[in-house]
Amino acid sequence: MALFTRTAGALYRRPRLRLALLLTAPLLWLAVLYLGSLAVLFVSAFWTTDSFTSEVVKVWSTDNFHELFTTPVFRQVILRSVGVALAVTALCAVLAFPVAFYTARIAKPSRRPLLVVAILTPLWASYLVKVYAWRLILSEGGLADWLLKPFGLSGPGFGLPATVLTLTYLWLPYMILPIHTALEQLPDNLLDASADLGARAGRTLRSVVLPMVLPSVAAGSVFTFSLSLGDYITVQIVGGKTQLIGNLVYANIELNLPMAAALATVPVVVIVLYLLAMRRTGALSSL
Repeated sequence: MALFTRTAGALYRRPRLRLALLLTAPLLWLAVLYLGSLAVLFVSAFWTTDSFTSEVVKVWSTDNFHELFTTPVFRQVILRSVGVALAVTALCAVLAFPVAFYTARIAKPSRRPLLVVAILTPLWASYLVKVYAWRLILSEGGLADWLLKPFGLSGPGFGLPATVLTLTYLWLPYMILPIHTALEQLPDNLLDASADLGARAGRTLRSVVLPMVLPSVAAGSVFTFSLSLGDYITVQIVGGKTQLIGNLVYANIELNLPMAAALATVPVVVIVLYLLAMRRTGALSSL
């Protein structure tokens, strides 16, 4: 008991030591399991595969990266994957802002917690259930066709548009929540001052609201962009013949592990560059 008391007193007098002990385990986990696995991934991307046995040959070579950037199919898939991630992010931002504005500024304060719960509810459902639900909606003769038939139109079917729509639905809550928080914390006196100075609603939105909310939009985009870039299941279910970079990684794991590792480094590098770009907007401090 006395030893415990002395130890507690020593830790109380040394807050830095206490903080170091608290952070040792999570930092060790991060360094060994996460950063270590990324290092192994990057190193294995420089190995080769025996064409006859498909076994990994641990010989240093840049052939995988040379093939990755010189093969037209790989370049097209990489650009398509980045384009899908950007399209999903843009759609999420456009759809999330009016929803978040209503839940944070227009709805009655007593109803706002219920609306936030309603926004979070889709996240509690199974990923596969949601994707297969969208497969039924977008299939021939499904709900999309039924709704658009009176206008002489049909649903998008399976393909790249279906993939973008489904991913937008999946990740939309991750964009709504940070924007909702930013709008909820927006001081009312700023809006009143803008109105007193004669600014109309549109000018107030452009000059006051959007600059204040932009870091939160960028913070939400970190989730929507990274999750869309790394997804490979949705495109298999609703993408038809469309392939994204995750599909190529999955397809090469058994036959050519070094090439799969080289492909997997691409989204890692893209996400790091995206995070560096978003850091300038103050997005990381809003996470």
